[in-house]
Amino acid sequence: MGEQTSVKFPQEVLDEYAALGVDLPALFSAGHLGTRMGVQILEASAERVVGTMPVEGNTQPYGLLHGGASAVLAETLGSVGSMLHGGSGRIAVGVDLNCTHHRGVRSGLVTGVATPVHRGRSTATYEIVISDEQDRRVCTARLTCLLREADESGRSRTVADITEAKERAERLTPGAADGRRAL
Repeated sequence: MGEQTSVKFPQEVLDEYAALGVDLPALFSAGHLGTRMGVQILEASAERVVGTMPVEGNTQPYGLLHGGASAVLAETLGSVGSMLHGGSGRIAVGVDLNCTHHRGVRSGLVTGVATPVHRGRSTATYEIVISDEQDRRVCTARLTCLLREADESGRSRTVADITEAKERAERLTPGAADGRRAL
């Protein structure tokens, strides 16, 4: 459940990340939440990301696929597309997600397909269509991600800059980084 063994990546993407020593299936997996929900990514490129999720185990009290589960699938697929668009020097951070739920699903597998609406320098927006096994639209979602430069550790430069500034302030004035002042 949630294993990413069959993910298909374009060769140029595999080459780019392999040169950096990065394990692509691990990096572009659905993460802990996606794994817990059974999300599997089947195909991944900046132009199209495809993934599936079982309905079973992801339902609300009425036995229907939970809207939040659809949102997890949508954000996972859109984020993977955004990360691939941004390349190895950037990280993608979701800033807006909206989902319209069209019909209920009680069993089986749902499939999400994320395609780009906008791919810019600092943001990427993907439309994600989630369908049931009869190819009926279950949910339409749109995700916008902010693309931030990454430092060597893969963190956003903003996070790294804030951490560095706090460390520097702490060295200069003990207690200053967290608002305390040494007397």
